[in-house]
Order: sequence, then C-alpha cells, then structure tokens
Amino acid sequence: MPPEKPRPTDNLDDDDYPAYTMGRAADMLGTTPAFLRALGENRLITPLRSDGSHRRYSRYQLRIAARARELVDNGTQIEAACRIIILEDQLEEALRINEQQRGRAQQ
Repeated sequence: MPPEKPRPTDNLDDDDYPAYTMGRAADMLGTTPAFLRALGENRLITPLRSDGSHRRYSRYQLRIAARARELVDNGTQIEAACRIIILEDQLEEALRINEQQRGRAQQ
C-alpha cells in the first residue's frame, strides 16, 4: 500500500511548517525584511527555502523573531538579542534534561 499523501489541512496546526513569506512575516512582526535577514545572519533562525529560493518562515520561527524584536525594541543590539535567546533556549533544554535525570534517579 502506498503511503498516504498529506492533506493540505494537515499543515494548519504544524508550528514548523514554513507557511509565511519574508514579506508576510515582516508585516506580521511589524518589522522589515532586513531585520529577518539579520536574524538569519546571526543564526537565530534559519528559514526554509521555497522551490524559487525564497525564504519561508514557520510560526515557531516567528515567535522567536518576535522575542528578538522585543529585546531590540528595548535597546538591546540585535547580535546580543540573538545570543540571549540562544542562551535562554539552551538553559531551558538543560533544565529539562536535569529534570528527566532526577526523575530517573528517583525511580
């Protein structure tokens, strides 16, 4: 039996589906395409590319970009904002792993 093709509606709830063009993403965030490119240059988010090589962003990436914009709007340089968000993410992951290890040790 051949694998089922994904239905178009399957992507509606997928936070990682690259649904937004650069222009649309910038409009949603109230920023410029240059800001989104800068986030990519600082390796905070890496947009997927369409067949035509256009940048496409997911909802998850837009939430990260919104956090970066918040920091920049409050006076943080974009490079520092990207680093802060990366470190916050690493800390969250480390705390999650520590909690898992504690749970295993208690069993």
